[in-house]
Parts: sequence; structure tokens; C-alpha cells
Amino acid sequence: MGFLDSIMGKTRLPEAKIDRLFAISTAAVTMDANLDLMPDGQAGLCFKPMESSYYESASKEIEDLLKLSFQESGTSHNLQKDEYGYIWVILTDKDFEDLVANIQMICQILMEQGFGTQLLAAIYRFKGAATVYWIYSFKLGSYYPFVPKSGKQRDTAMEFRLRSLMQKELPIEKDMAKWYPMWGMPL
Repeated sequence: MGFLDSIMGKTRLPEAKIDRLFAISTAAVTMDANLDLMPDGQAGLCFKPMESSYYESASKEIEDLLKLSFQESGTSHNLQKDEYGYIWVILTDKDFEDLVANIQMICQILMEQGFGTQLLAAIYRFKGAATVYWIYSFKLGSYYPFVPKSGKQRDTAMEFRLRSLMQKELPIEKDMAKWYPMWGMPL
């Protein structure tokens, strides 16, 4: 941000940090072996909608690349808008590595087209004794666990346990105040 921008009260949104996105691949092996948590075959990418002809072009490129990639990998996808107007790309594939690679590919395309500031989160769902979501915050460049219970309650004890057991495997967000629950996710 420039000097004039700060005086005028303008702020620039930070670009997405995707360099740590692949850490979930190796962490999934540890979660399976040590915690009986298995990827359940779904992942999602959430981003803010954009009003731009460039976005239409990027959206078409993403759709075309997903079709090509999915022919080889067998991944299926759908686009949804949630109740807050955010766009979700929901991916389904039994091969967790394909999910991670396709999330990375979509992020890369959006960033190359200049939409990196629109990326909010990548979410990976795991099943075991409870449903666990690992949420990657693009603004923070780190993961955090989200373990929902009924009635919009969280299992914070399980989230703290996951943090302590996985902090060597994943770049975990240290500030727990930034562990935002994502109620109403379409996955």
C-alpha cells in the first residue's frame, strides 16, 4: 500500500497465500494412521464473487480445465452460491490427491487472472468418530480445524486436540481467534 493510499483510507486486500496448500496431503496420512480420520472424498473452495468480464474469462478457463482434469481423474464438481453470496466449487473424488491438486489448479488460475484477493478458504472434510473440516485460510496462509456439533456448537476440545497433534504436520494458525466457524458450508 502506498503513502497516498494510507492517507486516503484505501486499503489493498492481501493476495492469497497458496504455498502451504499441499501440506494437507501428507497430513492426511498421519490423520488416518494416528486419529482414524479419513478424507471422505469432498473438498471445497470458497471465494468472493467478482463483477468483471475478466472473471467470466477466468471462470470459463477454470470450467474447461476442470473438465479436462476430471476426465483423467474422475473428479466431479459443481458450483454453488451460499446464503451470503460466496461462490463455492465443490469437488468430489475418492482420491484425496486429486482433490488437493484440483483445488491448487483452480487457485492458480484465479491468481494468474488477478483474482487472488478473492480467494477465501479451501476446505477438506474428514470422517472418523466426528466430522472434521480442515480449513485453509488464504489470507493467513495456514490451516485450522473446525469440528461442528449440532445446534451451531463446536467441539473445541477436539479442535484443540487436533491442533496439538497436527501442528508438526500442518501450518496451523496460532491465533485461535481467527479459527472462524464456517456454518452452512455446502459440503
